[in-house]
Amino acid sequence: MTSLHVVILAAGQGSRMKSALPKVLHRIAGKPMLHHVMDTARKLGAAGIHGVIGHGAEAVKAITPAADVQWALQQQQLGTGHAVAQALPALPDDARVLILYGDVPLTRPETLEALVEQVSEDSLGLLTVTLENPDGYGRILRDEAGKVTAIVEQKDATEQQKAITEVNTGILAVSARHLKDWLPQLSNSNAQGEYYLTDIIAMAADRGMAISVAQPANEYEVQGVNNRLQLAELERWYQRQQANRLMTEGATLADPARIDVRGNLTIGEDVLIDINAVFEGNVALADNVSIGPNCVIRDATIGAGSRIEANSVVDGTTIGSGAQVGPFARLRPGTRLADSTKVGNFVETKKAEVGEGSKINHLSYVGDAILGRNVNVGAGTITCNYDGVNKYQTVLGDGVFVGSNTSLVAPVSLADNVTVGAGSTITRDVATGELAVARGRQRNIDNWERPVKKD
Repeated sequence: MTSLHVVILAAGQGSRMKSALPKVLHRIAGKPMLHHVMDTARKLGAAGIHGVIGHGAEAVKAITPAADVQWALQQQQLGTGHAVAQALPALPDDARVLILYGDVPLTRPETLEALVEQVSEDSLGLLTVTLENPDGYGRILRDEAGKVTAIVEQKDATEQQKAITEVNTGILAVSARHLKDWLPQLSNSNAQGEYYLTDIIAMAADRGMAISVAQPANEYEVQGVNNRLQLAELERWYQRQQANRLMTEGATLADPARIDVRGNLTIGEDVLIDINAVFEGNVALADNVSIGPNCVIRDATIGAGSRIEANSVVDGTTIGSGAQVGPFARLRPGTRLADSTKVGNFVETKKAEVGEGSKINHLSYVGDAILGRNVNVGAGTITCNYDGVNKYQTVLGDGVFVGSNTSLVAPVSLADNVTVGAGSTITRDVATGELAVARGRQRNIDNWERPVKKD
């Protein structure tokens, strides 16, 4: 046996979720639970990933456009043994098979590697866990020598068996050849009237096979989700693991209980993250980066010593070293800030390249624009980049000073060291060093009478 094939059971309705969404598509850390399990299978180097789906099958496939997944349909939910049987035709006879569950999302690859290593023609691997309260779980039965002999589901267990605290997680690893032999022999003569996958443990024991047991480092690794309370519990456990990792790697977290990592976050040393920060997608923070409270950082790279002040959104953006963003700034995809730049409060950017030392301090929109070095954009300035159909670019050279409340109507270019008077609407290019003023002449009217409210 060489190749590893992973079968993921994801056909259940999940009625206790009280949701039209299939249970396995509910999210932890911003990602469907099923996708967590599939990513784990990929980390294990699986040669084949087989998803067994039933309830909401089309929705599951639509949200999981994975070319490396083979789907099997379980039209009737007749138990875990019946579910695995739907994937049997696609499993090579000489494969090792790992059986996972789409609603058990956080099992570590290291735990599963130890399990898969137990598989041979003469042995299988079974993942168990010892719980203070084993209520609802199948119990592990052992003989006097301590060898596993069977698994009994709680509804079929005696009172003595219910006192056992070592329980079945449902996760096991076995050869495909044995699965193809045993699954057709399963019976549904039990309290549930289902074909239990767990019954193959007794079959293996009867044939003298070794049943090797592994356990996870933490019970949350094998906790399934049946309702939204359990979903929230796993979410917080996952986030606490992320917080612990970040602090170990050199981050100071104002409150480890108030951070959410919904993707891949890498950090340098002496990073400071305040409360309620959310990180999505792929985010990299260099040394001495500071993230203020209530910020959302998505698919961004932030250079050394830069500060993201409170309540800012940084999305699809690259930020150089020593930059300052916010508070209350929104950087949209395509924004690139060079070193020592500043984007202040209530500023929005989109597809804007901002040169070294340039500042957009207050209440402005800069989109589809290129700003040179040491540009100053005054409060209330906007680039008028959209004519209702097409987008156009605004280019500001080095040292440009734009007065407050200016509209730059693209396409337009301002050469180096241009000055724009406040309140101007600029529609034509401006040459190097020129002053551009484009506004109506002021009139002061004597003896003006203010209107009064009519009776």
